[in-house]
Amino acid sequence: MDREHIMIARAAPTAPALVLASKSAARRRMLRDAGVPAISDSAGIDEDEIKAAMRAEGASASEVAESLAELKARRISSRHPGALVLGADQMLALDDVWLDKPRSRDEAAQHLAMLSGRSHGLIVSAVIVQDGTRIWHHSDRAELKMRPLSETFIAAYLDAMGDGVLETVGGYRLEGLGAQLFTRVMGDYFTVLGLPLLPLLDFLRNHEVVMT
Repeated sequence: MDREHIMIARAAPTAPALVLASKSAARRRMLRDAGVPAISDSAGIDEDEIKAAMRAEGASASEVAESLAELKARRISSRHPGALVLGADQMLALDDVWLDKPRSRDEAAQHLAMLSGRSHGLIVSAVIVQDGTRIWHHSDRAELKMRPLSETFIAAYLDAMGDGVLETVGGYRLEGLGAQLFTRVMGDYFTVLGLPLLPLLDFLRNHEVVMT
């Protein structure tokens, strides 16, 4: 079990622990930077198989994101009695095509070429489970318009970003150089990064996990 301490102390000694059911470095970093105390415990589910099955059943990208987020949280809830277990998932929808995290630099280049000059949606869903019971959920969607990208620019962007592009759907990050990819971003910044952070913080304040 991969456990990583992100912060040492909770705001209230009696507050329940927060567990992130994910190995996502980006989500761990978002919680840490926001001052949220949490540990990480990866759920280890086969997301590709679940997405394929749900797509065959006609599920939407939003439904898939919510189902995966809840499954991740439920999967490890029994390991952490009393804890608030946070599951999250993000889907990229390009019309009727779903793009996942690229498995190689070449696939990242293919994804960027597909997104070039077009609009796409990023759907994020987060679910909190406590002792096997779902107690909170929030979903959001952002719309992004990517400018037309040349093969030369795509290659230079991937050179600059390195393996970091393999950690995000679509093969890009909005932060830093990623700003040069877009002509318009409509929606919450944290949704683009992969977590509905502001609604989550409201929930955690109500449970004294973070300071009120």
